[in-house]
Formats: sequence, C-alpha cells, structure tokens
Amino acid sequence: MKTEQLIDLLSTNVEPVKTGQFRKTLAFAIIAGAGAAFCIMLATVGLRPDLATTSHIPFLAVKLAFTITLIALGTLLLSKLVRPGQARRGLFTALLLPFLVIAIAAGVVLASDTPMAWGRMIFGMNWAMCLLCIPLFAVVPLVALTWFLRKGAPTELRRTGAIAGLVAGALGATAYAFHCPDDSIPFIAIWYGAMVAMCGLVGAMLGPKLLRW
Repeated sequence: MKTEQLIDLLSTNVEPVKTGQFRKTLAFAIIAGAGAAFCIMLATVGLRPDLATTSHIPFLAVKLAFTITLIALGTLLLSKLVRPGQARRGLFTALLLPFLVIAIAAGVVLASDTPMAWGRMIFGMNWAMCLLCIPLFAVVPLVALTWFLRKGAPTELRRTGAIAGLVAGALGATAYAFHCPDDSIPFIAIWYGAMVAMCGLVGAMLGPKLLRW
C-alpha cells in the first residue's frame, strides 16, 4: 500500500472531536474527586467542631478562595492540555498568582506582628495533620483526573501530570479546610501552598507513566 493510499484510508470516516463531551467528563471527574475527598475527610478526621460558629468563617473563606481559585484555573488548563494544539498562553502564569497573593498576604501579617507570635501563626496546632491529610484526600481526585486525561490525547505529559496533581491537591486541601482548626494566613500560605505544590510535583513525576498513549 502506498503512503498516499494509507493517508486516504486513515482520513475517511473521521468524526470531529466532541468538545462538549470532554467538558462533561472533566466536570464529572472534578465533582467525583471532590465528593470522594470530602467523604474521606468525614470518615477520617471529621468536620471542625466549631464549624457552625462565625469566628473562623473569614479564615475558612480565605482557605477556600485560595484552593477553589487553583481548582478553577487548573481545570481550565486541563481542558486545554487534554487535546493538542489548544491555546493556553498565560494560563500557566495565572496559576502562580494565587500562590503569590497568599504569600504576600502572609508576609504582611507576619510583618505586622511581633516575631514571638510567628511560631504560632506559622505552625498552628496541627501542621503535621495538614501534611498528612491534604495528600491523602488528593489521591482519589488524582485518579479521577488521570482517568479523564487518558480519554484525550495530551502531548505534554509531565506538565499535564503536574497540573492534574495540583488540582487534585487543591481538591484535597478544600476538603481539609472544613476540618482544619488553624486560622492564620501564614499557616495557609505555607502548609496549604506547600502540600498543593507537592501534589503537583508528584503528578509531574507520574504523568509520563500514567498518561502515555
């Protein structure tokens, strides 16, 4: 068979990619991952005892604003990375902005208080629990996002894996926020930021193996 004939054969009966189906599958993966992370949180550490009170609401809002912004930007980026040739200029840079904003806010808070109070604001009461729970709660979201990405044709496997890990980490951090008893901007910036970034690093290492097609 000549090359021209092979090309003609491969190009016949080719259906266009249904972009709407990709979006629905991605939405399902995000919702399923978020639901699983929240259920694992409830089954392991449970909700924060004073969740019904109002004193901690501003800090919970900051935690959720940080993580949900990362989820939104990362999800938009994954919708581009799942198919080759999609425009995504500026999205990678935008994904760094939540980290930058929370880091600046943490610096302002620390600078406005005495160094003797820094330890309490940085480490809180349960920094070790944060290190354990966020990656644990991110496992199922990462599996769900990997399942979604394997239905597409990503070409930048390491970068795609990193974004999937970061989104999974942000979903895990969102679930943990409803248990976390530590209320300080530096705590959120350091431990939430570090754990989400670590999940992104794990995703980058696993991407070439899990997303190969």
